[in-house]
Amino acid sequence: MSNFSIITEFLLMEFSSTRELQVLHAVLFLLIYLAALLGNLLTCAAIITDPHLHCPMYFFLSNLSLVDIGNISVTLPKFIVNSLCGVQSLSLLGCAAQMFFFILFAATEFALLVAMSYDRFVAICQPLHYSIIMTPARCLWAAAGSWLSGLLYSAVHTGNMFRLPFSGSNVIHQFFCDIPHVLKVSTSNVFNTEFVLIVLSLCCLSCCFAFLIATYARIFSSVLKIPSVEGRYKAISTCSPQLIILMLFLVSGMIAVLRDASDTSPIQNLLIAMAYTTLPPLLNPLIYSLRNQKVTASMGKMIKRIFFKRKKC
Repeated sequence: MSNFSIITEFLLMEFSSTRELQVLHAVLFLLIYLAALLGNLLTCAAIITDPHLHCPMYFFLSNLSLVDIGNISVTLPKFIVNSLCGVQSLSLLGCAAQMFFFILFAATEFALLVAMSYDRFVAICQPLHYSIIMTPARCLWAAAGSWLSGLLYSAVHTGNMFRLPFSGSNVIHQFFCDIPHVLKVSTSNVFNTEFVLIVLSLCCLSCCFAFLIATYARIFSSVLKIPSVEGRYKAISTCSPQLIILMLFLVSGMIAVLRDASDTSPIQNLLIAMAYTTLPPLLNPLIYSLRNQKVTASMGKMIKRIFFKRKKC
């Protein structure tokens, strides 16, 4: 019992012991964070201020941008500050808060991507009934359900992870409080319960994945029936970005959960974590917004209005 100690804080992994490289990492991730933040904020502002973009597709896109802002703000700012200050510690409460919000935004993003896939399915496969099926009320309920499911899922996982004291090593081989690494220092009761929750989550993901495969199969079969080449290209360009982001999100997340965290190097940990924490918030504005002529035109008008108002003042 003399060697038993209760963990009150965690030590996050540093990717280099050299001070210059730590500052370089901080600057690099700061640029990534600012780029993702700017892209998603511009997307939200353009959709909110332009009445022509007040339709289901862009409503879900604005929610996705809000989720991406929260998702990347949970992990990167703390890592940037720690790298600049040369500190790796994170309090137990801070770890719980980071895990709660990260799971909340990740689960909500997945639910929103499923809703967006169904929206594209109705738009392409049942265009004449689109306005009847995708009503504003149903879109609002779908978005609210996505946020609520993310909240419940996050509360269950975080509550289970932190219901008992941690003991043993307090070193986390990741730049944020990720579930696989925190599980390594948890008690056996928490580990067993979390294992059951993860298995149930994978079963739900498998069902959602089967639904998405069937949905996109019907979408692409309907696209092939479109007579004009321009119509086929337009239909594919509206649904293929969602499929790419969804596959990246699912594959990287499943690798992070199922792999053995002790058998990977720090660089592999960083690259895998970036695939599901940093890349989606950074790439979503590029894939959804900058490739969309309506959104880019709305952004241009909004920026012009801001600059013209400043000049007049």
